[in-house]
Amino acid sequence: MITADYHLHSSFSADSDTPMEEMVKGGIQAGLTHMCFTEHNDFDYPVSESSPAGFWDLNPDAYLYDFLKLREKYADQITLCFGVELGMQPHLSRKNAAFAKEHDYDFIIGSSHICNGKDPYQLSFYEGRTQEEAYLEYFGSILDNLKVYSNFDIYGHLDYVVRYGPDKDKGYSYEAYRDIFDRILEQLISMEKGIEINTAGLAKGMREPNPCIGVIKRYRELGGEIITTGSDAHVPAQIAYAFDRAADILKDCGFKYYTTFEKRSPSFHKL
Repeated sequence: MITADYHLHSSFSADSDTPMEEMVKGGIQAGLTHMCFTEHNDFDYPVSESSPAGFWDLNPDAYLYDFLKLREKYADQITLCFGVELGMQPHLSRKNAAFAKEHDYDFIIGSSHICNGKDPYQLSFYEGRTQEEAYLEYFGSILDNLKVYSNFDIYGHLDYVVRYGPDKDKGYSYEAYRDIFDRILEQLISMEKGIEINTAGLAKGMREPNPCIGVIKRYRELGGEIITTGSDAHVPAQIAYAFDRAADILKDCGFKYYTTFEKRSPSFHKL
């Protein structure tokens, strides 16, 4: 049984209204031994009526203040870890580096939410081109980020774009994008960085988690060992979603362990 959820959001993230304590209670109820909050910080998120300037900027001091109170309150029931999900864009490398050094995070997820100024969540990202062209641009932007930024522990939901494409995961597979995925995975492994198995896609009705099973298997084949488990939950009901299936997938892909982090140091737990 996987008992650690290392991708969680609360009301400190722009896209959640759930108080952090409600998430903690939900994790305890789900039988978790470890929870890591990974609140969003996305500098330079495109400005719109629904996302004014700074909307996705995290207030890390307020976040830490509440986190420390809850970590102490629930210390005899669960281990709580202090993390962040950094939205990566190549021009933000120095700004993200400064942000990451301001606090002693246990765990940092590097994620691509914005690709060349657009969020694949928006339909406009796909207009005027094929879905394959849009997906390739997104995967290429991950390589661009890896060339200039390294202060993270794992790269989050490597195929995030597939959640929102016009046909989502229809016709999509690791094999269809083998060349660019291999370049991404080889680069991550050379940097001693991990990936995650993110079950939010399953909660959204997709056939496979993010990234897809083929990518997870290929990461292991290439020698990758660091893999965390995350529900990407924004409400208590999503915590540890489909972790039983995630455990089976990891074992089928050749993993014997899953990973947690404290003070940026990995620990490995038997599946």
